[in-house]
Amino acid sequence: MFGAMRLFLVLLVIQTVAYFALSLYSRSVRRRRLEHWWDEKGKTGDKAAFVARGLHVYDNSFRRKLILGVYVVPWVAIGSLIYIVNYM
Repeated sequence: MFGAMRLFLVLLVIQTVAYFALSLYSRSVRRRRLEHWWDEKGKTGDKAAFVARGLHVYDNSFRRKLILGVYVVPWVAIGSLIYIVNYM
């Protein structure tokens, strides 16, 4: 029982690190795309405000919420494997 608890705790720590890494990477990619789009279109005005608005929209997007799959997918896979091994 303690072995399984230790395994689940380690998995949770790894998932948390992966979530933050993916989240930071995805946000930096979005920032880079917004800045590139601004430069490509030759816009005038406040570039920082444009990027901030774009990142705010990104923070509320469905794509951002998909990163939470880092937590869901492994647990579903583990549960499925346990069910298949024990009951099929």
